[in-house]
Amino acid sequence: MHIPEAKCKCFIPPFYFKDYIETYLGKDTTHGRYADVTLCTCIHCGTKWLHYLVEYEAFSRSGRWYKGIITDKELPQIDPENAVVYLENLEWYIYGGFWFSSAGQYGKGKMQVDM
Repeated sequence: MHIPEAKCKCFIPPFYFKDYIETYLGKDTTHGRYADVTLCTCIHCGTKWLHYLVEYEAFSRSGRWYKGIITDKELPQIDPENAVVYLENLEWYIYGGFWFSSAGQYGKGKMQVDM
C-alpha cells in the first residue's frame, strides 16, 4: 500500500475535530449499523474527507471510524448506504477508534463495520 505524502496535518493522526468543517450526510442503516456519515473539510488545506463512524451500544469499545478523501466530482454520487463501498475502493483510507485501540492508521480494502 502506498502511504501518501502528508500535505497537511489532516493526513497525520491524531486528528482534532476543530480542524474541520463538518456536514452531516446521513445515517447508514445497512445491517443495523446506524453509522453516521459526514463530509469533513479541513480548514487548513481544504481537503474533503468522507468520514464513517459506527458504534454498537451493546458492546463496549466497539466504536470505529474510517475516513478517505473524496472529490467534489465524486460527492454527488455518495449517500450513506454506499459510503462503505466508496471507502473500500480507495487506494487508502485512515481508520481508528476504540475497536482498533488506535487514534488513526492507514489501511485499504475491506472495512470492519459489522459486529
